[in-house]
Amino acid sequence: MDTPFIEAKPILEKLHKAGYEAYYVGGAVRDYLLKRKIGDVDIATSAKPYEVQDLFSKTIDVGAKHGTIIVLHKNIPYEVTTYRTESEYEDYRRPKKVSYITSLKEDLRRRDFTINAMAMGIDGEIQDYFNGKAHIKAKLIQTVGSPSERFTEDALRMLRAVRFISQLDFTLCPRTIEAIKEHIQLLNVISVERKTIEMEKLLKGMNIKTALHMIVETNLNKYLPGLDMKKQELRLLATYNMQLLETNEELWTLLTFFIKPTRIDHFLREWKLPVKLIKSVEKNIHLLTILQQNPWSDLLLYEAGYETALSVERLRTVMTKPDELKANINKIKHSFSQLPLQSRDQIAVKGHEVIQTLNKTPGPWVSKAISEIEKAIVTKKLANNSSAIKEWLMSCKQDFEQNY
Repeated sequence: MDTPFIEAKPILEKLHKAGYEAYYVGGAVRDYLLKRKIGDVDIATSAKPYEVQDLFSKTIDVGAKHGTIIVLHKNIPYEVTTYRTESEYEDYRRPKKVSYITSLKEDLRRRDFTINAMAMGIDGEIQDYFNGKAHIKAKLIQTVGSPSERFTEDALRMLRAVRFISQLDFTLCPRTIEAIKEHIQLLNVISVERKTIEMEKLLKGMNIKTALHMIVETNLNKYLPGLDMKKQELRLLATYNMQLLETNEELWTLLTFFIKPTRIDHFLREWKLPVKLIKSVEKNIHLLTILQQNPWSDLLLYEAGYETALSVERLRTVMTKPDELKANINKIKHSFSQLPLQSRDQIAVKGHEVIQTLNKTPGPWVSKAISEIEKAIVTKKLANNSSAIKEWLMSCKQDFEQNY
C-alpha cells in the first residue's frame, strides 16, 4: 500500500476501534490502481459527523450538514465523510437534502464516474460495485448509472468527464457523450470559478488533443468563457504539444494566442484569473508578436527578463520547431548570461549620483535618465562603470535638459 494511505491508516484504525466502518475512497483509490501519484486521501465512514468530531481531537467543520468533517492527523488534513444519499439537486450542483446511511455501496452509487466510485479497505482490498477496475483497464470514462441523472445532479461533471480524457488519456463511452450533448446547456448555471479549475487541469493533461476535439464535438465551447464560435481555433490549438509547457501562464498564453480575443485582459477576466497571471499573458503575447517578425535582440531579451524570456521562447518553439526546444532554451540562457546587465540594480551608478552629475533638481526625470543609461549599457553603447556613465551623462546633458 502506498505511503499516503499508510499515513492515513491511523484514522481508519480509530474509526474501526470505535465500531464504525471506514474506507479510502475516490480519486486516491483510482490513482493507486493507475499507478499515478496519489493526491489527497479521502475517507468514507459509517460514523456520523458529530461522532467523527467526538472521536478525533483536531477537526474542522467544513460541511457537517453535508456529512464532511476534516480530521487533522500529523498536520495533514483528511476529508472524512459519512455514508450518504442525496435527494433532488438545486442549481444542478447542490443536493436539497442529504440522508445518512449505513451502506458503502449506496454511498458509492451517488458518485460521478465508475473509476471514482471504488473504495479500499485498511487491508488494501478493493470494493468495486460498478466495474471501476474494468473501466480503468478499458481506459473508459462512464458514469455510475444513468449519465443524464449524474449530469443533472451536477452539470460540471460534463466538463470533468472531458478533463479526465486529457488527464488520464481515457475515452468517453458513447452514452456519456450523447448525454453531454443533450444536457450541455446546464453548464450555464455553473460558476466560472469551477469551470476554470477544470479547464486548467484539462490543459495540463497528457491527451489534451482528444479533449479539445471532444469540447468541439459536444459544443462544450459554447458554455466556456470566450470560446463560443472558436471551434476552428481550438482544433488548431489541439495540433500543438502543450505537454512541453511548464506553467499556468504558458498554458493560458497559448490558448489566448490562438483564440485571438479582441481584448486579452477581458477574455482572461471572464475566466476570473488572477491579475498577475493576466499581466504575464499580455506580456508573453506582446513578445510573441514581436518575435513573429524579428529575432531576439539583447534589448528585447533584457526587457523580457530571464523567466519571461524562457517562457516565451518555450511557447515560440512549441509553435514552430518543438524538436529544438532544449537547444533553443539553452541559447536563451546563454544569451541572457552574456548581457552586460541582467537587472537594473546592477547599473554602476545610483539615482543620487545622476542628480549630482547633472546638478538638477530631483524629479521624474531621474528614472527616465536611468532607463536611458540602462538601454545604452544593454545595447553595448556604454560601458557599465561609474566614470563612463557620468561622462556619458554630461555629453547628453543638453538632451536631458530639453527632453526631461
